[in-house]
Amino acid sequence: MNVAEKYTDAELIRAVQEEKNLNRAILFIYQQYALSTSSFIIHYGASEQDAEDVFQETVISFIDIVKKGKYRMEASIKTFLVSVARNIWFNELKKRERSGHREKLYEHDRDQKEDDISFKISDLEKKRQLRDLVHQLGDPCKKILMLFYYDDLSMKEIVEHLPYENEQVVRNKKYKCLQSLTGLIKNNPEIARQISELVK
Repeated sequence: MNVAEKYTDAELIRAVQEEKNLNRAILFIYQQYALSTSSFIIHYGASEQDAEDVFQETVISFIDIVKKGKYRMEASIKTFLVSVARNIWFNELKKRERSGHREKLYEHDRDQKEDDISFKISDLEKKRQLRDLVHQLGDPCKKILMLFYYDDLSMKEIVEHLPYENEQVVRNKKYKCLQSLTGLIKNNPEIARQISELVK
């Protein structure tokens, strides 16, 4: 590993502003501050990969701030980098929390809809009308729904029977098929009447 030149804070700022030996200056930043800054981020729940990504983004932000003349040297570069990294990481945590919350709401809603449809299908699984209806959905949906509701196979077992990558892909496909089935029922008054009679 190359050993970076030594810089005082003022020299480092000047090197970035003037873009004089900028690569050497960046190497110095990494060798001098990466470990301490990453350790700080990891202390707040980041993985090593998270810390690496955050520090890289921190260095980019630092260089941009210095080039725009917005760095006032009110704090040492080390303190400033940690502050920037902390803000980046906390913002990332907030985004992940919001994303996780949205995902939970989506999954709950989706599971609820699927449970509602699945309950009806379980009552109809041996009825010829439903079998005829499922055939109208096309071969991929027909295979998945028949294997799941008629043959009582698990997602893992369905993956072994059909050319899908994993259980999640099958689960997503099954959900779309159930949506199509629901749409088919709603858009066909006669079938809807028959299904309604079957579930009474």
